[in-house]
Order: sequence, then structure tokens, then C-alpha cells
Amino acid sequence: MYLYGASGHAKVVKDALESQGVKVTGVVDDNPQLDSFEGMPVLHSAEGLSPIIVSVGTCAARRNIVGRLRDVFFGTAIHRSAIVSPSATVGDGSVVMAGAILQPCVSIGRHSIVNTGASVDHDCIVGDFVHIAPHCTLCGSVSVGEGTWVGAGTTIIQGVKIGRNCFIGAGSLVLKDIPDGCVAFGSPCRIRKDSSYEE
Repeated sequence: MYLYGASGHAKVVKDALESQGVKVTGVVDDNPQLDSFEGMPVLHSAEGLSPIIVSVGTCAARRNIVGRLRDVFFGTAIHRSAIVSPSATVGDGSVVMAGAILQPCVSIGRHSIVNTGASVDHDCIVGDFVHIAPHCTLCGSVSVGEGTWVGAGTTIIQGVKIGRNCFIGAGSLVLKDIPDGCVAFGSPCRIRKDSSYEE
């Protein structure tokens, strides 16, 4: 497996892969000044490399990198301590970190992150390029749109729909739907900015 992005997030993805006995063969990064990462040489082109996981935490940056890669097979990383229901699905390029829980009929999209200790309950739908940060709780039948960041320690009650390209601040309690492109935070969570959110 190759990682794209020599970042702190890449260290956690590497750990998840190694917990399942999968070796990281190399790391690619766009920064020409980086020459080593975790004892491995850093490559500056992904040409001819597969499978790859884009190991960048920021949703928009991850989407941008994936958009530039051609003829690449994307892998997944699921830490061995994660609990994943047999009826849950995890899309290509996505990662599920240590202690995370995916309950029955959960759908995780492509190139998304379910971070350390997050809990995603039954029938939740998480779109592509989403980041569910550490220790979030998504109650049953929650949906999270493409490109949205859900900050650490956030709780989203059952049935709530969060739109695309939103930013939900850490520690929020989300009781109502959030439309596309919003910055929202607080307990209870309130929309603070409703113009299109760009990371």
C-alpha cells in the first residue's frame, strides 16, 4: 500500500494498516523538500503506484489530490480494533481508525475518514470526502453530505441531515438539519455562516 501525503494523519493511517498486517511500501508528497517519512523515502510522483490511500485529513485537499490521480486503485484502511458490522460498507480510499464503531447498515463513502473512537450508528449515510473527527457520535439514520467536516466530540441526534461542504465545530450538539455550505457550532448547534464553506 502507498500513502499520498506525508502528514501526521498519514502516521495514523499507517498504524491502521499495520494493525491488519498490511505494509506501507512508500509515501508520496507534493512538497519537494520532504525526503523521508517514518524511515521511508518520500516519492514525488504517484505515477504507476497502486493501491493508494490519500492520507490527508483536510476534506478539500483530499478531494483535490484524488481528482489529479489517474488509473489508480484506491485501498482502504480499517484498524483491527475498530468494530465494523458485516452489513456496513466502506468506500474505496476511506479509513476507519482505532476504536471506531460502524453499526449495521452504515454506509461510508469514498475517501472519507472515521477517526479515532467515533461511533456511527445504524443506517447512517456518510458521503464522499467526509471527515468524522475523533470521538464523534452519529446516532441512527444520520446523513452527512460530501466534503463535510464534523469536529471532534460532536454528537448528532438521530435522523438529522447535514449538507455538503459544511463545517461542524468541535463539541457541537446537532439537533436539527444543517443545509449545504454552512459553518455551524455550539450546544445546541447553530448556523454561524451560511455562505458556501471552503476549507
